[in-house]
Amino acid sequence: PLGVQPVNRLLSQFAIPSIISMLVGSLYNIVDQFFIGQRVGELGNAATNIAFPLSTSCLALALLIGIGGSSAFNLAMGSGHEKRAVNIMGNAVVLLAGSGLLFFGSPKAVLPYAMEYTKITAFGFPFLLLSTGGGHLIRADGRPRITMLCNLVGAVLNTILDALFVFGLNLGMSGAALATIIGQIVSGALAIGYLMHGKTVTIRRENLRIKWENVTRIASLGMAPCSNQVAMMVVQIIMNQSLKHYGSHSIYGENIPIACAGIITKVNMIFMSFVIGLSQGLQPIASFNYGAGKKGRVKEAYIKAISIGAVLAVIAFLMFQFFPRQIISIFGDGSELYYQFAIRYFHVFLFFTFVNFMQPITSNFFTAIGKPKVGSFLALTRQILFLLPLILLFPLFLGIDGIMYAGPVADC
Repeated sequence: PLGVQPVNRLLSQFAIPSIISMLVGSLYNIVDQFFIGQRVGELGNAATNIAFPLSTSCLALALLIGIGGSSAFNLAMGSGHEKRAVNIMGNAVVLLAGSGLLFFGSPKAVLPYAMEYTKITAFGFPFLLLSTGGGHLIRADGRPRITMLCNLVGAVLNTILDALFVFGLNLGMSGAALATIIGQIVSGALAIGYLMHGKTVTIRRENLRIKWENVTRIASLGMAPCSNQVAMMVVQIIMNQSLKHYGSHSIYGENIPIACAGIITKVNMIFMSFVIGLSQGLQPIASFNYGAGKKGRVKEAYIKAISIGAVLAVIAFLMFQFFPRQIISIFGDGSELYYQFAIRYFHVFLFFTFVNFMQPITSNFFTAIGKPKVGSFLALTRQILFLLPLILLFPLFLGIDGIMYAGPVADC
């Protein structure tokens, strides 16, 4: 079907479940942020922002193996090499089952909350890897709705348990963390259960034996999305330190900027979930047809994905510019300075949201067609080549405002 059905139909079949899966993934952080904001307050919101790079590091590994494995699998299937495709799938599952990593930094007032949250969520990282990376492999096997279901079950469970643990049992940060890892465990178990009995291929014991050529192929094709996640993690750590330092020298103090930036980053992730879900829906279509030599279908799929991404980006831009106070109010009350900083951060840091669809779709597209070097370069442009140096440079002259202006300049 990937090489025969109309591209429009394929894109909707793959992109819609992929978008829903990404939105559901964002819910893990958004729901925690909501309940913690209502019960713990500003310091709790700041703590989840400090802990965020840990989850990002796990996602980087999941994308390295998951997207790398799915791209290699579809390219091999499109070229008619089914035996190698099954071995790639089996090797990717083994690599996902054996991965995990961590690090971060925080201001003293927030650290106890961050420690309380992360010492529990760390237990869920192996299952986060399995559910995220496994979801990409399931999508490559032609079952994007199963990926969506795995994520949806975990997210719904997380939401219910957040309400029970944080409000019902008054467990605060620990309750939110427990709800998160239980949801991740269920999602990971469902993903692995499906992968053992796939739609187009069945993984057998011999397919689980690691072969170096499969590992290098998976790693090279997964490098672009992995690099982007690692870059996000590095930028987030530097951003937290910069917000803490320059915030302490401003009227806002060190906690308000970190709390607001953490919430706004996760709100922006909702928009990016649409864009990244769209790019993930594009991946199996582009990979299979490129492997089969049907380049006209590859171009058609890319252009349609870019067009949809542009519409989504304009809608997000209008929301961020005209309704920032309403959005930030969802995550609990704060002082007038809290709202003042949040509104300004929305207006300035996210000003060029309307162009932010282009980079993730294009970098993932080049990965999908087996050109990881181009994909990796494009993935690193915003975060490492532009945003990181600007976060360090602009505040020297503009104070905390410099951090805000670094965002739109890097985007542009």
